[in-house]
Amino acid sequence: MGKLDHKVAVITGSTRGIGKAIAHEFVRQGAKVVITSSSAANVQKAVAEFPPETAYGCLCDVVSTVDMERLIDSSVERFGRIDCFINNAGISDPFHNITESDPDVWGKVIDTNLKGTYNGCRAAISYFLRENIPGKIINMAGSGTDSGSNTPWMSAYGSTKAAIARFTSAVAHEYRHTGIAVMLLHPGLVRTGMVSTKNPTPELSRQLATFSTVLDIFAQPPSVAAKLAVQLASDWSDSKTGIYRSALNGRKKKWLLLTYPFRKIAKRIDRRTY
Repeated sequence: MGKLDHKVAVITGSTRGIGKAIAHEFVRQGAKVVITSSSAANVQKAVAEFPPETAYGCLCDVVSTVDMERLIDSSVERFGRIDCFINNAGISDPFHNITESDPDVWGKVIDTNLKGTYNGCRAAISYFLRENIPGKIINMAGSGTDSGSNTPWMSAYGSTKAAIARFTSAVAHEYRHTGIAVMLLHPGLVRTGMVSTKNPTPELSRQLATFSTVLDIFAQPPSVAAKLAVQLASDWSDSKTGIYRSALNGRKKKWLLLTYPFRKIAKRIDRRTY
């Protein structure tokens, strides 16, 4: 018996990285998943990795309200219902200061991360209310979410994550009497393409040594966040809302910092890109 037996989860941006890791863990726990991306080729490739009948691929641009509503309809048509919706799709701006940034790129990060989360919540909550389902919504936090955290040279990304935290709290309060749980998950620092040091910008090149050390110390595999996502999507969160869970909380940060010298000596630092 899995923790998510007979559940159906929609996970945006799930053809790679954290989203795909969450999808695999959900299937291992008995769920069926809807894999999404704005790339048809990426969707097809990702779905092929899952056991037959456990995953369904859907092309979706999270910035489009129409696409998000179609995603709900298509997922219900395929699996009969939706129990959990995870707003995972996200991008980051290149490592630049404001004066060197591209306004169009900066705006695209805002649209994808923040507007995409809004569109996902709006579509999912409308469905849960219409079908009287006490569904679960998981929004993704990140650097910029926690008090005191800062994201210089990635101002668009950090701004969206701070806004998503406030947005999640507001929506959880709005629907607190409906049985719908709206929650926030911080996946921690994960070596995805978003934090890749390949083809660094001039600013990242100047700070590459420090940035690489931070990754060595604090980066974790996406499976850590995936297990927390399972907990949030499971019966554990029934009748709860506004929950915040972090894969890189204060205790975990201290542990990773203390064990770093030993992991370095033992050559146990995972530098794979997920």
